[in-house]
Amino acid sequence: MPGLLFEHVTKRFGDVRVVEDFDLEVADGELLVLVGGSGSGKSTILRMLAGLESVTSGRIRIGERDVTDLPPRERDVAMVFQDYALYPHMTVRENLSLGLRLRRLTRDEIARRVAWAAGILSIEALLDRRPKQLSGGQRQRVAMGRAMVREPAAFLFDEPLSNLDAALRGQMRIEIGTLQRRLGATTVYVTHDQVEAMTLGHRIVVLAEGRIQQIGRPIDLYRAPVNRFVAGFIGTPPMNFLKGRIESDGNSVGFVADGLRVVLDRLPGAMARPPVTLGVRPEDRRIESRSGDGATSARVVLVERLGGTSHVHLDVGPHRLLAVVARDLVPEPGDDVGLRVPADMVHLFDAEGRAVDK
Repeated sequence: MPGLLFEHVTKRFGDVRVVEDFDLEVADGELLVLVGGSGSGKSTILRMLAGLESVTSGRIRIGERDVTDLPPRERDVAMVFQDYALYPHMTVRENLSLGLRLRRLTRDEIARRVAWAAGILSIEALLDRRPKQLSGGQRQRVAMGRAMVREPAAFLFDEPLSNLDAALRGQMRIEIGTLQRRLGATTVYVTHDQVEAMTLGHRIVVLAEGRIQQIGRPIDLYRAPVNRFVAGFIGTPPMNFLKGRIESDGNSVGFVADGLRVVLDRLPGAMARPPVTLGVRPEDRRIESRSGDGATSARVVLVERLGGTSHVHLDVGPHRLLAVVARDLVPEPGDDVGLRVPADMVHLFDAEGRAVDK
């Protein structure tokens, strides 16, 4: 049996469709990430799984149980929110143990679970403090510990790192990923941040307007997006896009836009379906000191030096493009350079935004 199963789940608020035909199996012990922009339906899916929202149609199973119509307390899931939701008048120990006390577990069992969670999360020294005495990262650990002590069938995370600064988010991503692997717990994690999705998820579900766009391992979504939406959403910085057409000069086949021609390694299926959109990731562009021998002439507009890499903004005819340069020697604004796009790094999309095989 799967850890979790969504069977053609749909959610509507009146005439507004929020989630449409969400059909997905989550393996036991898997960390699945739901990622998408605002309004994509990701948090609504999590809330339906937790029982905080009703299902318009379809079924939800946790293990062997159909939980579609069960109240939240009977679903055996634990949820960690963006808001830590800690009781300010209670100590960390009391916050961790509250749910267990309400379930009338024995004192010894409560003490065992609190000590276990505090040890894993390295918060033993904080047990007698109150939330106002904790940092943001410490409060998030307490919120996670409160979920852990319940020993649920599944953990649900709803954008838990949004309130933290960038450095702490990076640290907490590592801690959540390490904790999930250690516990082997089935986990569904919701975020709008594709960096979190790429670094945490065993698999990622990309959502837009309540529909699944693509499901797969992070590297598969990065290398082989099925449509333009996924291609633009996955990857930092985002993919460059150009609209144009496919032409053959008798010797080679290429993508052509104003002031730019990219030679393709074989005839794409988009040949007869203009317009075609070409996508190239900034890190897949090659900058050379001069144009020629197949390189396109470009002018450097801006260089953002980020340490080990630099973001180089270029004008190619009327097009503004971005390239990532991972070396110390980078061009300066105003330089004329050559821009080369390897044929095997090119992505093509048809007029409807679907990926086209090259």
